[in-house]
Amino acid sequence: MPEVLEPVRPAVRRLHRPLLLMVASMTLLLVVSAAGMVTDDRVLLGASVWAKPLKFAVSFIVYGLTLAWMLSLPHKAGRWTWWMATLLAVTGMVDVGVVAVQAARGTFSHFNQADDPFTNGIMLIFGIGVQLLMLANFVLAGLLIFQRVGDRVLTWAIRAGLAFVIAGIGLGFWIPARSAEVWTAIDAAGHAIPLASQHNVGVPDGGPGLPLTGWSTVGGDLRIPHFVGLHGLQVMLVVALVLGLLAGRVARLRAERTRVGLTLVAAAAYTGLIVLVTWQAVRGQPLIHPDGQTLGALALLVAATAAAGWAVVAAGGRRLS
Repeated sequence: MPEVLEPVRPAVRRLHRPLLLMVASMTLLLVVSAAGMVTDDRVLLGASVWAKPLKFAVSFIVYGLTLAWMLSLPHKAGRWTWWMATLLAVTGMVDVGVVAVQAARGTFSHFNQADDPFTNGIMLIFGIGVQLLMLANFVLAGLLIFQRVGDRVLTWAIRAGLAFVIAGIGLGFWIPARSAEVWTAIDAAGHAIPLASQHNVGVPDGGPGLPLTGWSTVGGDLRIPHFVGLHGLQVMLVVALVLGLLAGRVARLRAERTRVGLTLVAAAAYTGLIVLVTWQAVRGQPLIHPDGQTLGALALLVAATAAAGWAVVAAGGRRLS
């Protein structure tokens, strides 16, 4: 069994309980939201009022399970990481709870500027929660990036993945910073609600979108690079897992140095992908309708990644011979 998988064996008994509680609450919300999408015909900007809490629930389930497993691995400053993960779990439940409450009310959870006491109060709670959630992520990343967690392959996968999470958070905060002009949208009850920002580029928020994600199919959408960055951690861990599995079957991948090199190549490629989808979005271009420049940049990225990967594997082969 490749050493990259060895830390998984003892991990099950030490999973972070507050994170598991968060995952359980998000699983319940996922079920409620899925039922709501079937039974509740109210819409916000052309999508079901329950679409956003469903997406948030899925995202937090994936991130919560990933982080709980990572923190079960031997690492330094365990008390600090435990408390920061607890803060993340609590603020995650609070913030996604706000998203769910606003969905049930048929109104907006993000950038809502409506001047009524309930909205003012709940948006204040939401804003504080976002700041604390960001703090918890930053501290966790700072504590884990600069130490070894598992073998070198897993360590570099975690380092790169956490860097992508921070980049994704930054891209999320860039949305209101880039488009801070207040505009008006209609909620599910037909009320005009002032909103402080838009995530689409070149077209108003709402309109045609991809199934499930709702990403615009007629303009740029800044939620795409935000999403790609946030879930880079899972991508990098999958890369480490696949390389570990292949190491038992492919002689050239048995050397840890080769797998580390391929992990770094994957991290560089994913960095390029984040840059690419961000560039595409800010030019007002839908993800599924790339122009020649975007396709050319993608082809260059794929070619560079393939060449770098081949060079790493070839160097590993020469060391074996």
